[in-house]
Amino acid sequence: MSEETIVNSPAGPSVLTDVFARRLNYLRVSITDRCNLRCVYCTPQFDAIKLDHEEILSYEEILRIIRIAASLGVEKVRITGGEPLVRRGVIDFLKRLVPMEGIRDVSLTTNGVLLRDRIDALWETGIRRINVSLDTLRPDRFRSITGMDAFERVWAGIRAANEKGFHPIKINVVALQGINEDELVDLARLSFRYPFHIRFIEYMPIGECTKVRGAGLLTPDIQKLLIDAVGPLIPVDPAAFDGPAKRFRFEGAMGEIGFISAMSEHFCNRCNRLRLTARGAIRPCLLSDREIELKSLLRGGAADEAIAERLKEAALQKGAEHHLGLSGDCIQGRMFAIGG
Repeated sequence: MSEETIVNSPAGPSVLTDVFARRLNYLRVSITDRCNLRCVYCTPQFDAIKLDHEEILSYEEILRIIRIAASLGVEKVRITGGEPLVRRGVIDFLKRLVPMEGIRDVSLTTNGVLLRDRIDALWETGIRRINVSLDTLRPDRFRSITGMDAFERVWAGIRAANEKGFHPIKINVVALQGINEDELVDLARLSFRYPFHIRFIEYMPIGECTKVRGAGLLTPDIQKLLIDAVGPLIPVDPAAFDGPAKRFRFEGAMGEIGFISAMSEHFCNRCNRLRLTARGAIRPCLLSDREIELKSLLRGGAADEAIAERLKEAALQKGAEHHLGLSGDCIQGRMFAIGG
């Protein structure tokens, strides 16, 4: 089936399953398109138009969608943005989400700028797993990549999360040639000092990707760098609720190394997720511009059953694989608006 094919099959059973028999039990939820950083690969140097407040789903609307998704078999939810910690009321929202019936795992992705100040409140929500984006260990380079002099704040937040007991703490590193390739080994070596999961992510061409300086490094290139400098990568067996990362560790390391290889090694055949954007659309695939709109149903008085049918429809729109290669094609959506 091609990516362009629109499936009009009747709604399936009460569990979200696509036409390729993949069970979709993972929902990534963007609660805002606002961010306090301007990373070069996510919000390149242009004036991005943000959503008006009334265009963004309310917390009540988001919780309703998640509750309906849980009734269809979704068990894992990751909260993203933009930067989720900039949205007012996020802590109370998380306190309502974590104990929701049917949801077994709730995690948060953050850029870490506000993490230290929110660490106690986050712990009280019941969340225990967080991902923090950190592409460099150099304060000057951090400023160059993100547009803000905030490295020390982010690193303090990561250490505070570790001391509080969050686990695993995953450090997301987008590997870019000419930008941070000379630090990948140092970042990997953090796994010897801390129980962190260092995850190297191939750059995905989303939005104004032609504006990004440097080319994305692919997993085989990163692995060679690490093996040559540090030593063999020992495979780690996947665990429940694992995402797409392939997991490894170095001999004697406290933490792990992971690789998310969306470009060099498509993992579409085991993709188990849908994405809810802040403006109320379901994206069956990150690397496709196809969306299924939900907001009008929510605000038009639709019953839960109608929203459930729309979620099932979204599952049936999920293609066999994405069609982005290494030819320079881009997705038109913006990463900060999709939620990654």
